[in-house]
Amino acid sequence: MPYKIVVPDRVRKQLDALPRAIWQRVRGAIDHLSVDPRPHAAIKMKGSSESWRIRIGDHRIVYTIEDDQLIVLVIKIGHRREVYR
Repeated sequence: MPYKIVVPDRVRKQLDALPRAIWQRVRGAIDHLSVDPRPHAAIKMKGSSESWRIRIGDHRIVYTIEDDQLIVLVIKIGHRREVYR
């Protein structure tokens, strides 16, 4: 059963601010999270028991997984120098 992807409005604004080519790659990675929320490229973040990240070039997608409700909540999208702040 596929996971539901939840992208809050503030994160949607971050996504819309990306250049078109990067937007397409990031959007594809987010869509793939509904099928496999823990792909091979995903890394569990240190210091947080629930956050995961995926690298898309110089950009990162930070998200959490709620297995009991089958939800992937995207927390932040941005360039690597800004996303961890």
